[in-house]
Amino acid sequence: MSDLIRSLGLALVGTMHPKMLWLSFRPFLIVSIFWGVVIWLIWSPALEMLRTFLTASIFTSWIQSGLEYVGFDEARAWIAPLFLVILLIPIIAISLLVFIAFSTVPAVVDSVVKQKAYEGLDRIKGGSFIGSFFYTLWSALICLALVMLTLPVWWIPPLFAILPPLLWGWLTMRLMAYDVLLDHATPEERNQLLEEHRWTLLGMGVVADMIGAVPTFFWATSVLALVLFPFVSFVALWIYSLIFIFSALWFSHFLLHALKQLRQKEHMNTIDTSATLIANPSNPGAIDG
Repeated sequence: MSDLIRSLGLALVGTMHPKMLWLSFRPFLIVSIFWGVVIWLIWSPALEMLRTFLTASIFTSWIQSGLEYVGFDEARAWIAPLFLVILLIPIIAISLLVFIAFSTVPAVVDSVVKQKAYEGLDRIKGGSFIGSFFYTLWSALICLALVMLTLPVWWIPPLFAILPPLLWGWLTMRLMAYDVLLDHATPEERNQLLEEHRWTLLGMGVVADMIGAVPTFFWATSVLALVLFPFVSFVALWIYSLIFIFSALWFSHFLLHALKQLRQKEHMNTIDTSATLIANPSNPGAIDG
């Protein structure tokens, strides 16, 4: 627990460093421009398609009918934009997380590993860019599929408070843990650390996601967010980006410290074994007899 609190404090302080603020701004700017263009191109035709689907489909037509029945007579005007925003949020968030994992986490790790606390931590290159690419892509596709499959029940209590944090926390854990240890741990060390700290790392991912739930809640429920969606999305994306940088710092401090402790423990075990062999040398006669 002390290592968890220590790494959390270091991550909170480090997030406010000008270099980390710049690292959060760069992916936000690139992803914002990309999705700004995409949203500008698809918004009107996507709304028309979604309105048709919501009205004609037997699976969704009851939503509009139910809202009109309880007094929301203008439901047809805003239900399609609301659904489109809800569909876009996870896709945009996942794209930002994946982009940060590729472009920014290595820079965050390099910044952390230069600190005195991690002096002497060897860079072993236990992974490759290609391996990271396929691992990240596969993890993101699994998460996106789970999001789309479970999205209809996100509004059912208490699932709305359980499923999203677990899904985003799981994805954050996988991407951050793999990329943090990519250059400094062997595959065996990485697997051992992930196995030993699996639940702690998942908890860290869930906490980071719960912090990110604040802009998500405003983004998905505010009428202003629907009216000014392209502009509000830019602000929310920067907050997401900053939270992902905080997550990268938190995972970096925790896992690099755990890796250093693991190697120190293995080194001490090697010394103890050597000392035992020296103190109790083998008896050749006993072996031959």
